[in-house]
Amino acid sequence: MLLFSQTSQKTHLANGLFKALGGILVAGALSQCTTTPKGDVVVSVKDQKLGIYSQGKLTKEYIISTSKFGLGDQKGSNRTPLGQHEVIAKIGKGLPPGAVLKSRRWNGEVLKPNAPGRDPIVSRILWLRGMETSNKNAFNRFIYIHGTPEENRLGKPASYGCVRMGMKDVVDLFDNVNVGAKVVITKGHLPPSEKEKPVAASDDTDGSPALNAPATQQASQPIEIPSMAPSEGEKKRAEKNEAKAKGKVGPELEKPAHKSKSSKSKSYTKVAGHTSHKSKAKA
Repeated sequence: MLLFSQTSQKTHLANGLFKALGGILVAGALSQCTTTPKGDVVVSVKDQKLGIYSQGKLTKEYIISTSKFGLGDQKGSNRTPLGQHEVIAKIGKGLPPGAVLKSRRWNGEVLKPNAPGRDPIVSRILWLRGMETSNKNAFNRFIYIHGTPEENRLGKPASYGCVRMGMKDVVDLFDNVNVGAKVVITKGHLPPSEKEKPVAASDDTDGSPALNAPATQQASQPIEIPSMAPSEGEKKRAEKNEAKAKGKVGPELEKPAHKSKSSKSKSYTKVAGHTSHKSKAKA
């Protein structure tokens, strides 16, 4: 009985390892890239634009289309869900712009922009998964960022829930955003780049403590350290040192000056940082 129990445990362990390995291979086939994000994405419903941000800086901007049915995450609503998402998979690497993706597979067709009577998903797919309770259905609703041949309709709500982009623009986005990147869909405007925060002056440059820039000061302006007038005692010591250097100091003036205890001040500087399903629904 003991031998049988040990054999059974080994079999279960081996099966578990094979399942885990299979899951990793499937995820790798879907993602087609590493999991380290190159940049994060913000989609503005108000502006009908998409921006890529790197460390708070807006690096790229594209015209897009969200749903013509409005905003929401209800199943069957064909609406675009708001909130924070992540790119769970990328599909279409290496395909030509305009390649038709049917059920996330290339069917061999390549369309030109604004091909008459055609409205399929083309070029690339970035599959989104909702990260909040308000958009938890996004993955199973097949909410993508994808290319569209209807480029003449970009800039206004025209999709069936997804975020549409131009044929070549979505290829560029695909190449600049990796699996795991955060995608925020917001009602508001596309946020501008964050201003770089000025670095405080070091306390070892001229002996004065580091000073923070005023709150109203622009990042492009230099930090100004005000000059400090010497005290009477500092003037006398400077005169004694100058006289000593010239050999005019008598013995009575050569007594060592008492060392004053200097207080050390520390300065702190803040630096500005599933399973696949088939779908027949339009996007």
